[in-house]
Amino acid sequence: MKMVDICSQCGNYEWDKLVEGNRIACPKCGHSWEFLKLPLFVLTGTSGVGKTTTLRALQRVSRDFVCLDTDFFYNIMPHETEADYMAQTEQAQALSRDVMQCGRPVVWARAGNIHMLDKTYGARFFSGIFVLALVCGETGLRRRMAEGRGIGDPDWIQSSVDYNRYFMEHDRIGGVAYERMDITSLTADEAACAAEAWLKGKMAGERRAGNA
Repeated sequence: MKMVDICSQCGNYEWDKLVEGNRIACPKCGHSWEFLKLPLFVLTGTSGVGKTTTLRALQRVSRDFVCLDTDFFYNIMPHETEADYMAQTEQAQALSRDVMQCGRPVVWARAGNIHMLDKTYGARFFSGIFVLALVCGETGLRRRMAEGRGIGDPDWIQSSVDYNRYFMEHDRIGGVAYERMDITSLTADEAACAAEAWLKGKMAGERRAGNA
């Protein structure tokens, strides 16, 4: 996926472009062009907490965002090593920067490897990367996993409980900061409306700062 960063002057399609504000420059021929630079959003959280469910509900309540799930890449790309996940992250960001040229920011559901988001080539194409972690109480999480996902593996459940606790007790993973939203007592539509308010608040902040 290489569109907005392909140089129309010399045809350079390498991931080597320089970005300053809302302009892309080709290091091979010096040609530069404008693009729409918007924030990238990520809904994260442990397995079974309700990321995909919330994102689907967000699609119903708002047409202001393009909602995607990084599980999509599991079907078409390797997912065994750190390098595999970095490649997935790059492709997600490449897709996002092209989709955003239609004027709507992208929101991804993504469980892991949040620390990679700001270490990519693609990060330069966004005015900011904002992460919202969905969390819930342990009892609620166990119920969601068992009843909503049909998960009975005790190791999987405990791993999710531990990851959820991390999100509740910290505010960053690696160098990537995140905010939290407790959805323990929220329906899917209520969670989506709360997420929409958060997203629109971030967009307003970017506009006030002259970034979007």
